Amino acid sequence: MRDQDPQSSVLYELCSMIVHILRTPPLPFPFPTLTNVGPSSKTTSPAAFGSLFVGISVALMLFGSLTFFIGFILMPLVIGLVLLFYFAGFVSILSEFGRSILCPVDSPKNAPAWNYEGEA
Repeated sequence: MRDQDPQSSVLYELCSMIVHILRTPPLPFPFPTLTNVGPSSKTTSPAAFGSLFVGISVALMLFGSLTFFIGFILMPLVIGLVLLFYFAGFVSILSEFGRSILCPVDSPKNAPAWNYEGEA
């Protein structure tokens, strides 16, 4: 294991911690130090292992459904804000268009050429 690169050794340690957590029963609240954690002689039954994954999948389904419900409720608000911003942009463009018709600005080609002494 000494000839492995640091990433693979970290991955190996992470996998061994996950396997250790899955194999040991829940610990009481004074958590042991890392020196007390070692391989356990107790193993988890296949039914307990399966029920763990059933619980995980049910939790993910519930949180996914809750997320979908929140998004479904908030979707009219998002659509309303998008329409409000489009309307504000449309009004801004119309006001600029109206201003350009009502108060045209002379282009530099039509303006008289003044020199520095004020003569045309």
